[in-house]
Amino acid sequence: MSDETDPQTAIDAERDRLDGDRDDRIHEYGAGDDQPGIPFVGAGPGDPRLLTVAGKELLDRADLVVHAGSLVNSELLEVYCADAETVNSIGKDLEELVPLMGDAFEDGRSVVRLHSGDPAVYGAALEQMDALEHEGVPTYLVPGVTSAFAASATLRTQLTLNGVANHVAFTRPQGTTLDPEDDHVAEFVGMGDVTTCIYLGTHAIPETMDRLLDDGIDPETPVAVVYHASWPDEDVIEGTVATIGEAVEAAGYRASAMVLIGGAARGASEEGYERSYLYDGWANRGGDTADAEGDD
Repeated sequence: MSDETDPQTAIDAERDRLDGDRDDRIHEYGAGDDQPGIPFVGAGPGDPRLLTVAGKELLDRADLVVHAGSLVNSELLEVYCADAETVNSIGKDLEELVPLMGDAFEDGRSVVRLHSGDPAVYGAALEQMDALEHEGVPTYLVPGVTSAFAASATLRTQLTLNGVANHVAFTRPQGTTLDPEDDHVAEFVGMGDVTTCIYLGTHAIPETMDRLLDDGIDPETPVAVVYHASWPDEDVIEGTVATIGEAVEAAGYRASAMVLIGGAARGASEEGYERSYLYDGWANRGGDTADAEGDD
């Protein structure tokens, strides 16, 4: 591979090449299909058992696994990558990562890029893929379980509940990676029927809650913080927009957490939730079965 191509130039060139068109491969392969190239695999939220079957198969035959450092459970690497060379991507920029993966692939090695959670959610996968594609190295995505889903499973609730939350928002608050004008957390929470899932470090929770209060959000709005969802040291801290910041600070955590805001975060609002259409007999009253199964 060329070591002289600037990754941003390569990314821009790849976007220009497509010029808004879809890649032809979307008509050839589905999300679970084996494909030529370097797979960008979602490792899941932490527990190795939450890795997908497709992800496990790819890791089993990998020669090189470039992983997202401590964001990927070391137990997963030990169990599924025992026969592969593993490289920690933390601290490496595109100028180093792209040739590392591309050269290994061109040498005939089986390469897997392992992201935490699902690479489609705050994974910064596409910029790596575009830079590799520009150099003639094919890539593709393999979905993973994002931490919001692990958190809802731990909390024994749904992110959507009839009469409580009709929508889900995946978001981040302002900070290093997001300018204040692009912070829409208060807008999502203020809609009322949204489960707002915030990806952030525990250290930022008190400040984020203070901003919500300043923006007029009801201080009694339920909040559940799932620290290290599905990891062995997972913990759940519950409270409200007004109280959760102090509770998290008292716990002393400093690593990543999933913050769920809204009635669904505690299973329902005080008024409860409504039965779904699917299980109230509606599906047996002449409606289309396929439509009914998707309307819950």
